Amino acid sequence: MKLVEKNSVEFVEVLASKAAVPGGGGAAALVGAIGTALGSMVCNLTIGKKKYAEYEEKVKEILSKATQIQDELLKMVDEDAENFLPLSKAYGIKASTEEEKKIKEETMEKALKTACEVPIKIVRTCYDAIKLHEELVDKGSRLAISDIGVGVQCLRAALISGQLNVIININSIKDEEYVKKVKEETDRLVSEGTKLADEVYKKVEEILCK
Repeated sequence: MKLVEKNSVEFVEVLASKAAVPGGGGAAALVGAIGTALGSMVCNLTIGKKKYAEYEEKVKEILSKATQIQDELLKMVDEDAENFLPLSKAYGIKASTEEEKKIKEETMEKALKTACEVPIKIVRTCYDAIKLHEELVDKGSRLAISDIGVGVQCLRAALISGQLNVIININSIKDEEYVKKVKEETDRLVSEGTKLADEVYKKVEEILCK
């Protein structure tokens, strides 16, 4: 059974166990999917309402993009677990001789880059989802405005968590050009994304406290 197909109790239990997967990456992807789903819910509660007719087409567009993003993030839960396995095996490679050490080093480098793939995608995807919440906060039903706030906070947490899972892997990668490229992209997305998420959340607070 895929991790994402477990029920909530089962997933939390295996997450709490000493099993190698799921870990922080899978948890980040799931939280991101939940955050995006809250945005989708707001879209569904807005579509068809006369009060928000002027935003109808735009909200439908946001919903379409959000649905795609949440599906991608759910797939990443298992993809992250699969990508961790080569790294897990690489740690166990015997390295007594110089030749064995070289083989292990090369295997580790490749496995670390593979382990980075999903966390990088989590950062990119959660950033995109935060941008959707930015659009939705002014167009979604005011009856569900708090869900935009909860959703964007989930995405903010997932964004930062994705970055942490990038950092723990690139810290051991020796390819300086790769590390620089990945770090520059994720740092920028996290900086912009957290700032944007905070702005959306503040707007939600202001609407609720009027």
